[in-house]
Amino acid sequence: MKRCAVLGGAGFVGAAFCRRLHDSGCKVTVVDNLVSEGSGERFARLPPVVSFVTDIREFVKRTPCDYDLVVHCAAVVGGRLKIDGDPIGVGTDLAIDADVFQWVVKAQTTPQLIYFSSSAVYPIELQCRKQHVSLAESLVSQGTARFGRPDSVYGWAKLTGEMLADYAVRRYGLDCKIYRPFSGYGEDQSFDYPFPSIIRRVVNRENPIAIWGSGEQCRDFIHIDDIVEAVMQTKDVLKPGDTLNLGTGIATSFRDLAFQACDVMEHRSPLLACDTSKPEGVFYRVADTYKLSQFYKPKITLEEGIRRVAEHLRKADAKT
Repeated sequence: MKRCAVLGGAGFVGAAFCRRLHDSGCKVTVVDNLVSEGSGERFARLPPVVSFVTDIREFVKRTPCDYDLVVHCAAVVGGRLKIDGDPIGVGTDLAIDADVFQWVVKAQTTPQLIYFSSSAVYPIELQCRKQHVSLAESLVSQGTARFGRPDSVYGWAKLTGEMLADYAVRRYGLDCKIYRPFSGYGEDQSFDYPFPSIIRRVVNRENPIAIWGSGEQCRDFIHIDDIVEAVMQTKDVLKPGDTLNLGTGIATSFRDLAFQACDVMEHRSPLLACDTSKPEGVFYRVADTYKLSQFYKPKITLEEGIRRVAEHLRKADAKT
């Protein structure tokens, strides 16, 4: 039986991996401090796993790394308010990643490591209203002579994590694959994020529907099930040190997301209230999916994803 550790296993992404690995017959160990919003509830719903409720850094200091696979999703992260409002707190990710990489490279039997980076590593100057492109993996490479400016402290922290991964591969022989998810969403995501927040407003038949910023900012929404499946189908195919975008390549503005949700849920004649006092982040963050398309094509359409999230919210409301 394959032994797998999911660091940050009660988070939105980590919990999805726990379910998938458990269903695949793996022995899963979850490590999470249960601090992030919703992590306690997700933890209670996990399938049978070995669990450690503790800080990741404490766990790796006192526990040998005797796993075949480590999925590293642990991070201090949240929505745009967290990223912009608590940069020093987000900077904790630097310490988490340093300790995790030390842990795996010193293991007697080196595991395979899945490192969750972020699309925030891409240069913000390529995501502006006046100049934006689909973001290809090659735009950020450890072999380049210069880097563009990533998105806030979170982007810098993840870029530094990718540098640690590169060293771990080249100097220690670690089998590490790096994934850059774009705007992941799903049925169990915190309302710190825009997707479930907008869908909840439509489910509640709010009018007007509040949207942060101009509403014209575009994101590449990919369902969490497609994120997990893409990793599972590529982790043994990619070369150590490879990076892979996780996205659909489809740009959707927040305004369009709200209108599509209204169409799906037959919420007629809604008005949008764009709150420009709230942060909106970069203007255009969409993946170049050419590399991903060689291995996997996302299966869940945005319409289907909206239906799933809306149904989840209705069921959750019915229980309260």
